[in-house]
Amino acid sequence: MSWLTLTADTDAQHAEALSEALLELGALSVDLLDADADTPDEQAIFGEPGEPPPGVWQHNRISALFEPDTDVATILAAAAQQIGLAQPPQYRVEPLDDHDWVRLTQSQFDPIPISERLWIVPTWHTPSNPDAINIALDPGLAFGTGSHPTTRLCLRWLDSHLQGGESVLDYGCGSGILAIAALKLGATSAEGVDVDPQAIIASRDNATANGVPQARFFLPDNAPSAQYDVVVANILTNPLRLLAPLLAHATKTGGRIVLSGILDSQAQEVMGIYAQWFTLNPPVFEDGWTCLSGVRR
Repeated sequence: MSWLTLTADTDAQHAEALSEALLELGALSVDLLDADADTPDEQAIFGEPGEPPPGVWQHNRISALFEPDTDVATILAAAAQQIGLAQPPQYRVEPLDDHDWVRLTQSQFDPIPISERLWIVPTWHTPSNPDAINIALDPGLAFGTGSHPTTRLCLRWLDSHLQGGESVLDYGCGSGILAIAALKLGATSAEGVDVDPQAIIASRDNATANGVPQARFFLPDNAPSAQYDVVVANILTNPLRLLAPLLAHATKTGGRIVLSGILDSQAQEVMGIYAQWFTLNPPVFEDGWTCLSGVRR
């Protein structure tokens, strides 16, 4: 049996209302995505500590799932009329074959070698190298499984530079993977901060599952005011711009910062911002993404 998927782009003003109308009219599920994802116009859903996040992007992509044989065009037209749009947005409808979704999802995630001694291993796999540092991590609701270049870049930096005994802050911790890796690589303490409550839950669960329950994770308003030997922030360029003073203050004099989630084309701009506080190393690139690092003056 084939399901039907509707894809339509809309603006921030109508995205949530159109999504809700589609659900009311028969959509089985609706997701909102950034229509500019993986482009220089990618927009972080981000709020300053103490402020609510914006909630939707300026350019939104709606993805809705329908039963087979549904008249999707008629439903979209009715949803648009219901929320006051003169005409429905441009769209496409495609079939989606039925699968064993659990097996299909698992088949897409194999163990990921970060270095000779560091691996990310989904829990349904046996570690390829039992003697390596194997971080057990499954795809979930929070970003950071090791499959994205920005995560790999940060993990490689930690693997190459941690000497043991450091205090580490992972700002924008997602799944907690960087804080967990830091502890397994010899850091004395690791703390993570994220604006998403689900990320905090996922990070704590992942830390416990990996035998490092001493890792601590906080929402921004509850985060301790402290300075660290190493500060890692794998987020996006927009929040990195806004967070520069905060991240600089969180880094000890002589401490090191690691930044990723930055497109190659944005590297020089971010370096210009952080050069106020840090002596920066040459950027490292992978698959269109950048990792920056430096020492706090």
